[in-house]
Amino acid sequence: MVEILILFSIFNKELTMYGIQKNIFDYFCAYSKPSFGALKPALKRLESAGFIISRRTISDGGRQSGFYSITKEGKKELKRLLLLDMTENTVQFFSLARVKLSCLSVLDDNEISTFLSNLKIMSLKHKYEAENVLNNEYLSLTFYQRVVLDSTVCEYNNFVDLIEHLEKEHASNSK
Repeated sequence: MVEILILFSIFNKELTMYGIQKNIFDYFCAYSKPSFGALKPALKRLESAGFIISRRTISDGGRQSGFYSITKEGKKELKRLLLLDMTENTVQFFSLARVKLSCLSVLDDNEISTFLSNLKIMSLKHKYEAENVLNNEYLSLTFYQRVVLDSTVCEYNNFVDLIEHLEKEHASNSK
C-alpha cells in the first residue's frame, strides 16, 4: 500500500521524502500512516524498479536534498496497483480500499467503473461471510462476538452504500 501512497503523492509534482510523508499524512492519515522508516525502503524499491527517479540538490543552507518524481512507467505501475484485485484479508481490506478509492482520479472512466464494480463485489462477499458467521446457529457466539459481527455487517453495508453512490456519481459525470 505504501507504494500506492508514494506514487500518488508524486503523480503531479516532485517532492522530497519529507514532502511525500507530509502529503500522505495530509491526505490519507484517516486510514493510513506509514512511518518514515517504511517510506525510505519503498522509495528505494520504486527507484530501482524505474517507477520513480530522484535528483539531489544542495539547498542554500548547504544541506543535500533529494527530490522524487514519477516516471511514465511509474504512472503505469500506479494504475496497475490500483486495479489489482483487493485483498481477501479482511483486516487489511478497508484501509486498502479507502486508499485506492482516494486515488481513483488517476484512472480513466472505464477503469474507474471496473474498479468500483469489483470493489462492490468483494465488499459484499466480506459482508456475507460476516452475516453467515453471525447467523450460524451451530456457533455459540458470545454477546461481544455478536455485537462486533453486527457492527462489521453494518460497516460493510455502509461501505457498499458509499460505492453505489460513487458509481452513480461517476456514471453521471461520465456522460
